[in-house]
Amino acid sequence: MTILITGFEPFGGESLNPAHEAVNRLKDKLEYHDVVKRTLPVVFHVALEALDAHIKSVSPDIIICVGQAGGRAGISIERVGINIDDARIPDNQNQAPVDQPINPNGPAAYFSNLPIKAITAAITEAGIPASVSNTAGTYVCNHVLYGLMDLIHQKYPHVKGGFIHVPFLPSQAVKSPNAPSMHLDDIIKALEIAALTSCEIDGDIVESAGTIC
Repeated sequence: MTILITGFEPFGGESLNPAHEAVNRLKDKLEYHDVVKRTLPVVFHVALEALDAHIKSVSPDIIICVGQAGGRAGISIERVGINIDDARIPDNQNQAPVDQPINPNGPAAYFSNLPIKAITAAITEAGIPASVSNTAGTYVCNHVLYGLMDLIHQKYPHVKGGFIHVPFLPSQAVKSPNAPSMHLDDIIKALEIAALTSCEIDGDIVESAGTIC
């Protein structure tokens, strides 16, 4: 299989992005699967145009987009992308849409079709904190998750895709008091596990990953 994995450029005043750092250090092959690595701009709509161009050129079987979630302590396997942009800070082209649909003609939400619970279980079993997340936010990460699933629904129905959020790196956390962080090696290992699990499992395992609030 061919796996397309994307990270993001730095944003919000940061000099690096753990998603970019981890994705670009992945091996070009995981077992017998090809891994293609790309970086997306942190720009509404432009990121989706770039993603679609990468999909066309790579023809992947699996797409995993990866973004930074500062403040989260573990790997977050996203369940759902919602059809809204509501930017707390401007993107890297100074756009800050508020209450704007990503696709005015699209559904309210799309669910990832990756085996999110199996991925979470496999990463946790490897000793790395991970959980299913039910919100990808309303910034460019959610924009890309929703847009990816919209592209899959409209143009690439045989592709599996989804989104993973990763924590700050320690070098970022020192500038944000009390912010959790994760070593880059653990983030890379978690992404490798996520990619291999996505290749190996059709459907998903059945176990609770819900939350009360």
